[in-house]
Amino acid sequence: MSAPALAHVQTEYLALTRRRRIYGGLLLVVFVAMFISGFRIADSRNAGSFWQGLHQIGDFPADLIREAVEKAANLPGHMIRAFPALVETLNIALVATLLGCILGLLLSLAATRGLAYWPRLVPVARRVSDVFRAIPEIVIALVLIFVLGGGPVPAVIAIAIHTAGAMGKLFSEVNENVDLKPVEGLASVGANWSQRMWLGVIPQVAPNYMSYSLLRLEINIRASAILGFVGAGGIGYELRNAMTFGQGKFDQAAAIFLLLFATIVLVDQLSASLRHRLTHGAPA
Repeated sequence: MSAPALAHVQTEYLALTRRRRIYGGLLLVVFVAMFISGFRIADSRNAGSFWQGLHQIGDFPADLIREAVEKAANLPGHMIRAFPALVETLNIALVATLLGCILGLLLSLAATRGLAYWPRLVPVARRVSDVFRAIPEIVIALVLIFVLGGGPVPAVIAIAIHTAGAMGKLFSEVNENVDLKPVEGLASVGANWSQRMWLGVIPQVAPNYMSYSLLRLEINIRASAILGFVGAGGIGYELRNAMTFGQGKFDQAAAIFLLLFATIVLVDQLSASLRHRLTHGAPA
């Protein structure tokens, strides 16, 4: 490359870098301005000012810890009584993850070019996945609780819908890297679409599918516990009741916190181990 051409490239690169810095600075200014404006509007509409109540932010944790220490002997009994609610929370997460992953699998196959049964509907499948992923679980759960009443069913449906959107996106990205030679080979011997997907695609993507599904299960356990606060059952409902009664029940709330924390840590460790085995194989 000649010297004038090299100088031109350097000039263009420096100009592009300056433009990117300017645009980044402008976006940062707009973000900060929107954040400050939104915070001021929310604070003005709140029942109490954020700054006036800031000094009380540690009161609840301090009261909870103090009462839990004073009534430490009651914690094992509270954990045993909360265990059925924990099992319900785990069941909600498991069923919702299974249903969401199955629907996400179908959406991902419909949204992947080269694999979709109806190629013209690929954009439609992608938009459906986007909509499912964009709506928070708690919003869906609140609507379903209004229609169906409280209980685990609204939580399962809400989490499954959001999971389907998230898994549809992740699975479709995995599908993009599939080797199409087995699929083409199966098509050449007369295999139909379902046979091509089951024999040519699923064996390639199954480890990644399982890894993402296990990761999503961890997220859904937390989501199912949170949905209990809005009446969707499970251990979150028990925790809300304990916290609503306030002092005198803080030892029960502390026991539920500890039980939920231990469960999430255990599930995270097991899931991480299984994901490592699926993606890297069993250790020698």
